[in-house]
Amino acid sequence: MSTATMTAPVRGKSDGRIGARANLRHIGALVRRNALQIRYQPFAMFDALAMPIVFALLFTYVFGGAMTGGNRSEYVNYFIPGLMAMGGLNIAMSIGSGVNDDFNKGVMDRFRTLPIARSSVLIAKLVVECGRMLVSTFVLLIMGFIMGFELKTGPLELLAAVALAVLFGSSLTWIFMLLGMSLPTPQAVSGMGFLVIMPLQFGSSIFAPTATMPDWLRSFTEYNPLSRLADAARALTSGHGAIAEPVTVTLSWTVAITVLVAPLAVRKFRNKTT
Repeated sequence: MSTATMTAPVRGKSDGRIGARANLRHIGALVRRNALQIRYQPFAMFDALAMPIVFALLFTYVFGGAMTGGNRSEYVNYFIPGLMAMGGLNIAMSIGSGVNDDFNKGVMDRFRTLPIARSSVLIAKLVVECGRMLVSTFVLLIMGFIMGFELKTGPLELLAAVALAVLFGSSLTWIFMLLGMSLPTPQAVSGMGFLVIMPLQFGSSIFAPTATMPDWLRSFTEYNPLSRLADAARALTSGHGAIAEPVTVTLSWTVAITVLVAPLAVRKFRNKTT
């Protein structure tokens, strides 16, 4: 993507006066740029392609038998929808380290002189990460069907579960982009990310039912948005359990996180590139 391509539509305009159509063109150009980077650096897709397979095999064949009395097929039907909820969180964490590394290497410096909305840079990254989440979920579902996962509803319900997981994952992306711009090194971002995701992942209903958990931990899981997303995905794919309540709670978390964190991330990016 050349500088001329970015500047021609809005030459002489300030960031605050860029029109919506020009902003969409900039986002599209940046999305293509980020996608081409993945094309020429295929290892950037390693986490999206490999992690679903590793987690599905590891937890099903190491822990699944113990959790369901030897009935691994039952655990596959429980665990795969939960893993859909976890996939977006893992991919969102990786973008924080990537944003931090881009700033440290000076990649973001080129945007200082371009008359583009600062939000377009982050939105383009968000769009590409949502694409990676879709690929990761697709790989997970293929692996799940190979291992015996049964879809007991229909394709529309499955698509709704995938869309819900990607939407929630997109809101988490804003959090990790903000962390990536706030912490000094990629290692610091990764360390902080693990401190955030480990309690959320394992203190949830993703891996095991919450009925046997201590009361204090069960209380945490009830308010954990990953639990609500996992419950919603299970209900949508199995046809059992309430759907409206966990879906509504998950969407509420998604909107709240996006509304609160996205403006902070855009402001932080604007301050770092001016």
